[in-house]
Amino acid sequence: MENHFISIIIPAYNDSQRLQQCLTLLENQTYPKNLYEVIVIDNNSTESLEVVVSHFSQARYAFEATPGSYSARNKGLSLAKGDIIGFTDSDCAPAKDWIERGVAQILKYPGCGFVAGKINFAFQELDNPNPAELYDSLNFLQQEKYVKQNNFGATANLFTTPEIFEAVGLFDASLTSGGARNWGKRVHAAGYQQLSADDVEISHPARASFEELNKKLCRVYEGSFRINNKSETPVFEFLREIILDIKPPGRYLRAILNEKTFSGSRKRLSVLGIYVRLKLSKAITELRLYWQAHQNLQSAGIYD
Repeated sequence: MENHFISIIIPAYNDSQRLQQCLTLLENQTYPKNLYEVIVIDNNSTESLEVVVSHFSQARYAFEATPGSYSARNKGLSLAKGDIIGFTDSDCAPAKDWIERGVAQILKYPGCGFVAGKINFAFQELDNPNPAELYDSLNFLQQEKYVKQNNFGATANLFTTPEIFEAVGLFDASLTSGGARNWGKRVHAAGYQQLSADDVEISHPARASFEELNKKLCRVYEGSFRINNKSETPVFEFLREIILDIKPPGRYLRAILNEKTFSGSRKRLSVLGIYVRLKLSKAITELRLYWQAHQNLQSAGIYD
């Protein structure tokens, strides 16, 4: 590892307290200090993040006015000096050996597209997660599943190299959600190996309410709607997809009943209730986007 310089890229928007925690952990890594840098890209925050970053010798501050975390990550890439690139988020808590282990995995598989590290969930009450936190931890940021089934890794914990970006391009900055999936699929289509690694660990706070989950997922729904050009789907086929997606949650009910990581029928029913509400929210969001897209086409005179 001695000859490899690492650039860690962190997009940030406000949340200075958790950014400070993240930078503190990155300041005290087991990897040699002279061989890594941390680039924090302020994505037009209303808080003064530059002051926070200035307290850390390993970190430097950059600014990106264009909204969106993928715009910020692309700005970070334009400044990065490393021959290995690591990504995490400002609300994440990297393990003390996070960089060291990420680098070791990249070097173990030379020429791979990326290594997606494990994302552990932090709960407000360590041993007593609420239903929203349970839902989040059971359904999202599952890196091994993302890599094996969906051909991408979440940028909350990802290591790659500049050569991969040169080969497949940068993140799609027009996307507010789904940019990691979009980029990962390009990496896969180009034939690069994609890996997950459980020993490359960070901790991520679980979303603690339905409102937090729904806010995140509405961005995901909108990103998926645009990526998949759903507005071009014939109306009856589109409505059929909506109906099929909100069918009774029998399969998910069985999965919750068989889940071993938590107990109690009340919590299981609450988690199921969150699932149903999010499905309805998805249907409403997609119907709104579909209607807006066709209204815009009519206004432009494309439809009579």
